[in-house]
Amino acid sequence: MKRFAALFAALDGTTRTSAKVAALADYFREAPEADRLWTVALLSGRRPKRSVSATRLAGWAAERAGLPEWLFADAYAVAGDLAETIALILPEPARPAERSLAEWIAEVRALAALPEEEKKPRILAAWEALGGTERFLFNKLLTGGFRMGVSQTLMTRALAQATGIPEPELAHRLMGDWSPERTSWASLVLADDPAADLSRPYPFCLAYQIEGDPAALGPPADWFAEWKWDGIRGQLILRGGAHHLWSRGEELITDRFPELAGARDLLPPGTVIDGEVLAFAGGRPLPFAQLQRRIGRKSVPRSVLAEAPVVLMAYDLLEAGGADIRQRPFAERRARLAALLAALPPEAPLRLSPEAVFDDWAALARLRERSRAAGAEGLMLKRRAAPYLAGRRKGDWWKWKVDPFSIDAVMVYAQAGHGRRANLYTDFTFAVWDGDDLVPFTRAYSGLTDAEFARITAWVRKNTLERFGPVRRVRPEHVFEIGFEGIQRSSRHRSGVALRFPRMLRWREDKPAAEASTLADLRALLDLYG
Repeated sequence: MKRFAALFAALDGTTRTSAKVAALADYFREAPEADRLWTVALLSGRRPKRSVSATRLAGWAAERAGLPEWLFADAYAVAGDLAETIALILPEPARPAERSLAEWIAEVRALAALPEEEKKPRILAAWEALGGTERFLFNKLLTGGFRMGVSQTLMTRALAQATGIPEPELAHRLMGDWSPERTSWASLVLADDPAADLSRPYPFCLAYQIEGDPAALGPPADWFAEWKWDGIRGQLILRGGAHHLWSRGEELITDRFPELAGARDLLPPGTVIDGEVLAFAGGRPLPFAQLQRRIGRKSVPRSVLAEAPVVLMAYDLLEAGGADIRQRPFAERRARLAALLAALPPEAPLRLSPEAVFDDWAALARLRERSRAAGAEGLMLKRRAAPYLAGRRKGDWWKWKVDPFSIDAVMVYAQAGHGRRANLYTDFTFAVWDGDDLVPFTRAYSGLTDAEFARITAWVRKNTLERFGPVRRVRPEHVFEIGFEGIQRSSRHRSGVALRFPRMLRWREDKPAAEASTLADLRALLDLYG
């Protein structure tokens, strides 16, 4: 655990990518294999589930430290992180122990199955054995909130340096349904066995947002354009007589979309298609809110299947006849995908994402303005000669999203942030006018600069009207422009609407609260696009 804690400190202590990669590479060369394997798992999102509630941990830590609950709560408010607060208030370890990362994770996983009365003595014993950063990391693993601030791409780069295996190969090996309990370092990282996991997807190719004039990309003839669909990015895999659907977040979501099982009878084995799962009816995409009804469910009721049927809007072919064709030019892959889907019957659960044909950049800009009418978020631009690369790389794939909706709203509640922003008010509730009343309709916590957050924090402290735990009701004086990607009806909110991806676009210091938008303005957007 000391070695892992030293790695964490090295990563946390620098912003230089090269230094992070070097620290990880050294760790992968020197750490025990079981610890290496768990480190790869943690950095790719495969962390243990929460084994004890935050309330229990806080209570036990306060009791062990001899602190009243109110004092612990105040310390937590300042630190902004439960794991860090506990690590700081506890006395130095009385019985330090040398145990590996893998051994401590085994302890965390074992705790999850124990009754509450057996968890406490084991956690107290662990705190007595660990100090400093090691105790902090153990607490993070307990709460299921472990983060190291290193992307999976950087981790894979470091792993490539440590093993000599090419980065694209490693990226592919680390995809799919694996866990340290069911595999080993040798079989996961070192062995090259394509048949080991027939469900394994490829690393997704990601795009950057275009900033500025797309004409800077060069001749229009070099580029292919299509709609940027508003659904769930997924890879449909047909291998070994079975089908598998993976989300971009490496979650196996096959069972949530049973319609796609029909692809087994329509497409040859050894086929992998990249596309977007869309709720789809009447020849067009349904609002994302319809698809949301199927997200998070282990099984989908027949009523929801009927009301929100799905298709896979296919836009790339990654594997054909069992052969990886990602290095072939996009134009070739697209042509092969079109030929593959051309003979499918109209009721098939797959569609070919249509090309947005344009002769010049001005024509493409006009197409972009029609995105919402097409049920899309904007446009995707792909270089016709580009291979399918892993991760986000500038140059070959770009997204050109439509400008967000916006509304001017009054800030009515404020709440402090966490971590480094624990002393700042960064989470705000906004309202619009309904006659003479202000009706709250959304929350937002991103979009301002650190300097703006500091200014609004000073104002909140002087203009709080009421306190509700960590929440402050403030004077309704400040107007902010709120941007969002979508709007839908909601029976859970007093306003009757819910926004998708709300954020603060700017602080409207030029506008008095009386001139903020109204609930009627929101409902007008809802009638048009909800």
